[in-house]
Amino acid sequence: MAFFRFLNQELAIDLGTANTVIFQNDVIALDEPSIVAIDNNTNKCIALGQKAKLMHEKTNPGIKTVRPLRDGVIADFNAAEMMIRGFIRQVNSRHHSLFAPNLKIVVGIPSGSTEVEIRAVRDSSEHAGGRDVYLIYEPMAAALGIGLDVEAPKGNMVVDIGGGTTEIAVISLGGIVQQDSIRVAGDVFTSDIQNYLRQQHVIKVGETTAERIKIAVGSVIPELDEEPEPFLVRGPNLMTGHPVEVLIPYQEIAHCLDKSVARIEASIQQVLEQTPPELYSDIVENGIFLSGGGALLRGLDKRLSEKVNIPFHVAEDPLRAVARGTCIALKNTDNYSFLMR
Repeated sequence: MAFFRFLNQELAIDLGTANTVIFQNDVIALDEPSIVAIDNNTNKCIALGQKAKLMHEKTNPGIKTVRPLRDGVIADFNAAEMMIRGFIRQVNSRHHSLFAPNLKIVVGIPSGSTEVEIRAVRDSSEHAGGRDVYLIYEPMAAALGIGLDVEAPKGNMVVDIGGGTTEIAVISLGGIVQQDSIRVAGDVFTSDIQNYLRQQHVIKVGETTAERIKIAVGSVIPELDEEPEPFLVRGPNLMTGHPVEVLIPYQEIAHCLDKSVARIEASIQQVLEQTPPELYSDIVENGIFLSGGGALLRGLDKRLSEKVNIPFHVAEDPLRAVARGTCIALKNTDNYSFLMR
């Protein structure tokens, strides 16, 4: 029986703009950045995930690093297929078999995906070896991963702030009642930090450094109970070209992220306004759940709670909520009608 189990493998994939997480047999088999390094001469993949991320913004003309997903959807079809195939190969490398396994895959996709974008994910997954490919909307997967009873006749609201998109959804009876998907998320926050440093401190930093700043001192409110230490930024002065050092406190990051977070607030309020009153009362009672990497921004739950007068709860391990939910959906593809075939 173990032999046949190797021939039929099931993978749950959270194909994120920033990170890809793969679950196999209820455990995380892979958690890597969604990036691939390609040899410009041969057009072959030379590194994936963390190894490729170490090369990002440090390459020579013979190598390019590509993030295949932008704004939550596939922007580079060939690189995406290369990356998915490579990650699946990494997961399967520990199982030595003479035959290629029959792969059953469930992939999370943004709820605002167009038919073309959905087809791109399905095709990439099939070309990478998937025999049976199912797609599930990310807010639904996040709700499952958080542990909400999505099939109950009760309103649950999830805000999933990923790398490329923020997914906002009201869920009841196994379906999405109201939703919005906006392209304001982790990548936009990183870009905001780069622009702010350029304008206010006349210093140029790369995407990698801006991301490190976001993790170290990222905040959305100017007053925190536990204040992180200011982050020391080194880079060239845009006017003179000379190296400069600047200490960036969390208050400055809260200021530079303000407009982007306000757009997320407006989208949350819009979805709430369109929510049927009975479901709205359930949401007021249960609160709204935050998942995704953006949920880790300091003070976000507090700021959103004060804005909409409904309590916000940060999910346990918010980075992997979608991946966990995709894993749950994988085990119940026959029972869950909200899985897209």
